[in-house]
Amino acid sequence: MGRIHNRIREYRTRLGQTQQELAERVDATRQTIIAIEAEKYAPSLELAFRLARAFDAPFEAIFQYTDH
Repeated sequence: MGRIHNRIREYRTRLGQTQQELAERVDATRQTIIAIEAEKYAPSLELAFRLARAFDAPFEAIFQYTDH
């Protein structure tokens, strides 16, 4: 079974944003951002694209899928 990995924490801290600020920017809750960063929750495609856009980065730069 595959896994989705992300670089959200890295991009967020690089921009100096808090989890709350990012959550507000992408219309999510802080708890959702925490779970996504911890890779305990895979976001919907819609939210994943909003996150990538919030960082002005390509989707593939933020999210990666591995088969193992």
